[in-house]
Amino acid sequence: MELRVLRYFLAVAREETISGAAAYLHLSQPSLSRQLMDLEEELGKKLFIRGNRHITLTEEGELLRRRAAEIITLVEKTEAELEGSQEMISGDIYIGGGETEAMKLIALAAKNLQETYPRIRYHLYSGNADDVMERLDKGLLDFGLMIEPFNKQKYNFMKLPATDRWGVLMRKDSPLALRETITPQDLWDLPLITSRQTMMMYELPGWIKKQPEDLNIVGTYNLIYNASLMVNAEVGYALCIDKLVSTGENSSLCFKPLSPEQRVGIDLVWKKYSVFSKAASLFLECIAYVIEQAEK
Repeated sequence: MELRVLRYFLAVAREETISGAAAYLHLSQPSLSRQLMDLEEELGKKLFIRGNRHITLTEEGELLRRRAAEIITLVEKTEAELEGSQEMISGDIYIGGGETEAMKLIALAAKNLQETYPRIRYHLYSGNADDVMERLDKGLLDFGLMIEPFNKQKYNFMKLPATDRWGVLMRKDSPLALRETITPQDLWDLPLITSRQTMMMYELPGWIKKQPEDLNIVGTYNLIYNASLMVNAEVGYALCIDKLVSTGENSSLCFKPLSPEQRVGIDLVWKKYSVFSKAASLFLECIAYVIEQAEK
């Protein structure tokens, strides 16, 4: 498969018509159609369902769309790293992570580095632990910000001087909003919206003294903002980390910490034996300095 043809394929998948993709690519429709037919023949798979007005992807086509997007991203990332290897250091740094206040340390390191190397760019990817580790493994991310616990066998890591506190996000008119803290028994019969982070699977059952299948879990989330809308609509109570959703005077929501308290550590991780660009190596040095200063 040629990269050029993969870009053609992605354009058709995005535009959903041969004519629209051909116009975007500045190609003739017959030429583009021929390229796609050759790709299907090369792979021995039907990639498109050609309707009267729109083209949709088959199951195999959807798989190729995901993989092609990853391949193109990795190629572009590599090209940018090579371009950034000149005397004037530039380039792109890709950082993924879940929602956590520890991102402030990443932002501080980026700001410090930017003062000396203004041509370095930062690309942030938000996702849960599984999403971030998958992209790290594929080389699509340089670094990941991970909430403990996670499988550290394949990664190097740097522990950040920060912890996150778990609690319950609820409406201010909830009876539980009068409590200072939330105990396990408070949640046993409530409709819960839970994080898909590892803590929910392995650590929280020890705190709540019940297995997830014995709780009234009405939904799950990987990022808290949309879950907060469900809480506001009275769908349920969200188990989440503190300080990620506004609970100020103008908010209808409040956060109550768990009791006994549940805190988790935060690590900056990268794949073992990674070959870093100059920009990524400088960032790692910079974040190490930020951590050193924060621990003083």
